[in-house]
Amino acid sequence: MKTNRRAWRSGIKVGIPIGLGYFAVSFTFGIIAKQAGLNPFEAGIMSATNFTSAGQFAGLTLIATVATILEITLTQLIINSRYFLMSFALSQKIDPNTPFFHRLILAFGITDEVFGVSVAAPGKLNPFYTYGVMSVALPGWVLGTLLGIISGNVLPERLMSALSIALYGMLLAVIIPPAKGNKILSGLIVISMGLSLLFAVLPFLQTISSGVKIIVLTFLIAGIAAFLFPIKEHSHE
Repeated sequence: MKTNRRAWRSGIKVGIPIGLGYFAVSFTFGIIAKQAGLNPFEAGIMSATNFTSAGQFAGLTLIATVATILEITLTQLIINSRYFLMSFALSQKIDPNTPFFHRLILAFGITDEVFGVSVAAPGKLNPFYTYGVMSVALPGWVLGTLLGIISGNVLPERLMSALSIALYGMLLAVIIPPAKGNKILSGLIVISMGLSLLFAVLPFLQTISSGVKIIVLTFLIAGIAAFLFPIKEHSHE
């Protein structure tokens, strides 16, 4: 019991900066959710059950364009497919005898940042360490969403538009660092932007819904890149 408590406290310390970062991003999400027509309850439930910034922002876009349930489902499956790999990796980090209900809770709360600090923990992962990270990070995500959508009712329209730009700043912060010094990744980013532009300006492509665009471009670009530039496996001696 004491070991679990210490692990939980250690997780809280690591989770504080993550929670602060989540609060800032989800505040922007709340503002955009307001613009998409969601009320505080709907936005709060969305953030409390989906801890995926990219998935939620894409979901708002699809909701605003009245996409079909199938389009939303497929888009979310594609965008969040990376969590399959994270879960597989985390399953190798925890003790093989970890109860099933602990595994379910860990799977529910996995995000890029929570996964990163959990995998980096020395030795076998104590689930309570990850619980500590989650207990700070995830409430920060929900609280930021609620304050963002509430602020959307009182802030001037110009200020709301300015704050909405934070989303693009977040996305740039995600793609630029790994692209530095990587010509292949940089090229793929440019190609992705170019194809997205074509889908937006060409008349015969403009009629395609946002959900289908995301699905087609993701499969097309990722599939071709994986075939042409496979990542070499490192041999372990």
